[in-house]
Amino acid sequence: MLELRPNCEWCDRDLPPSSADARICSYECTWCADCAEQVLEGVCPNCGGNLVPRPIRPSRAWRDGVSLRHQPAGSERRHTRWTRGEVAEFAGRLRGIAPADR
Repeated sequence: MLELRPNCEWCDRDLPPSSADARICSYECTWCADCAEQVLEGVCPNCGGNLVPRPIRPSRAWRDGVSLRHQPAGSERRHTRWTRGEVAEFAGRLRGIAPADR
């Protein structure tokens, strides 16, 4: 089950569980759509993976015990440790390589 982290690790923008603007990698590093596209160039600076829209967990239990109420979103805010220059260099090396080939 996804943690559903509450913020963009770059700009600290709030990304509630229902946000269609959240982007994640396979390790759940979380970014807003603007930062994912404009700063990170679609490359996770932590792992080098691609960034995709984060699924939205249903707020209502359409099946017993399965909903945001039963499995709440994470609350720990995280921030990247990389500088803008480090991110640009890293993304520049990887953006032209298809995610399946990274």
